[in-house]
Amino acid sequence: MKAIILRAVGSPENLELAEIAVPAIKDDEVLVKVKAISINPVDAFARRNQESLNYVLQLKGDEKNIILGWDIAGIVTEVGPAVTRFKAGDEVFGMVKFVGQANGYAEYVAAPENDLALKPGNISFGEAAGAGIAALTAWQSVVVGGKVKKGDKVVITGASGGVGHYAVQFAKYFGAYVIAVASAENRDFVLGLGADEFIDYQTQAFEELVTNADIVHDAVWSDDVRHIERSVKAIKPGGILLSLIVDFDDEM
Repeated sequence: MKAIILRAVGSPENLELAEIAVPAIKDDEVLVKVKAISINPVDAFARRNQESLNYVLQLKGDEKNIILGWDIAGIVTEVGPAVTRFKAGDEVFGMVKFVGQANGYAEYVAAPENDLALKPGNISFGEAAGAGIAALTAWQSVVVGGKVKKGDKVVITGASGGVGHYAVQFAKYFGAYVIAVASAENRDFVLGLGADEFIDYQTQAFEELVTNADIVHDAVWSDDVRHIERSVKAIKPGGILLSLIVDFDDEM
């Protein structure tokens, strides 16, 4: 099968198309013929940073090939003897083996049964592949961490981004009043997702317009420390700041 191999840490030019063997599956895994993948910021960061590559892929040093990618969508072609939820021909999607080496940049992926879900029939493989790390990050932040509930006033910065646009939808699903912060060109997009108000960060300071939010979901990486300080100003006493900023030594 064809796969994209990372020959060395560094620029995208270090990614090369190669021919490798189709992976064997374990008892609790299925073999997925990949139809679409999504590439996330963590892919780019791991590619450029050896320490992060070692951690995110859980490298032991004896790997024959280094292959990035965790978000996939495709069709099950083979199932292990312990698999009960899927059969050959099922259309599936998921975030596979994160952290760990899922080898998503390949024609076939061996995926644990518990890392996959059936793909809804009304979305494409591309749309399904995009609902892995981004959607789960938003869910973990807004629903698990923020415990969003009906009536909460929620500010979501980076609302048109991969994580942000899911955060808007999750918050609305649970009955929150959502204030979306994004660029003017994305106004119609985020309002179309269900946001109740829109703030153009290029011309308006959200922390001056909102000072009583129950929750602020901050997913903006640029000028990160100052942006967190701005987010704190938008929260009422006792409110919740959900920050996705990670203190990396290198820039993503």
